[in-house]
Amino acid sequence: MSRWEPGARERLVVAAVDLFTEQGYDATTVAQIAERAGVTKSTFFRHFPDKRELLVAGQETLSRLLTEGIAEAPGDASPLEAVAAGLERASTAMGQATRELAPRLKAAIAASAELQERDTLKTVSLAAAMTAALVARGVPDPIAALAGELGVLAFKRGYAEWAEGDRGDRGAEGERGAEDDGGAEQELAGYVLAALDELRAASASLG
Repeated sequence: MSRWEPGARERLVVAAVDLFTEQGYDATTVAQIAERAGVTKSTFFRHFPDKRELLVAGQETLSRLLTEGIAEAPGDASPLEAVAAGLERASTAMGQATRELAPRLKAAIAASAELQERDTLKTVSLAAAMTAALVARGVPDPIAALAGELGVLAFKRGYAEWAEGDRGDRGAEGERGAEDDGGAEQELAGYVLAALDELRAASASLG
C-alpha cells in the first residue's frame, strides 16, 4: 500500500498537462508522466486506464455534484433554477489549484485532436447527467435537455472566465476575503451563475 501516495492522482494530472504542453500529447508516454509525477507506472494505472483519461479527472465527481444539486433544489424551482443549484454545488469541486492549471490544460487540448474529442465527450456526458436529473424531477424531456445544455454552456463559460481572470481578482461577486481554496470556489460559482443569467436573458430574446 505504500505506493498509494497522498496526492498521487493530482500530481499525475499536473505532470501530464505539463508534458502535453511541452512536447505534445502524442509524444508523451505513460512512463514519462509517472516519472514526472514521482510515482510508478503501476500507480498510474491504479488511477487512470490510459493517458487520455487524465483529461477528465474528476468528471464523475463533477457529474455527481451537478445531479445532487439539481435533485436537492426546492420542489417549486424552475428547471433553470434547479440547474443553478447544481452548478453552484459543482463549483465546490474547483479550487485554486484547478484555476492555476486551467491555462496549461487549455493549451494542451488545443494542440491535440484526440484531447479535443475527449473534451467534447466530457461536455456531452455532463449535459446528459443534468438532463437526467431534471427528468427525475418531472421536467419534460425537451425542456430538461435544453436546460441541461444551457447549464453546461454556463459552466464552461464561467469556468473559462474564472480561469483566465486576474489571479488577484475578487470575482463576479466582489466582497471576497482571503484567497484560499474556499474563496476560489465561491468565486467560480459567481462566474458560473452570472453566465447562466446571461444565457437565460439571451434565450428570452430569441422570440
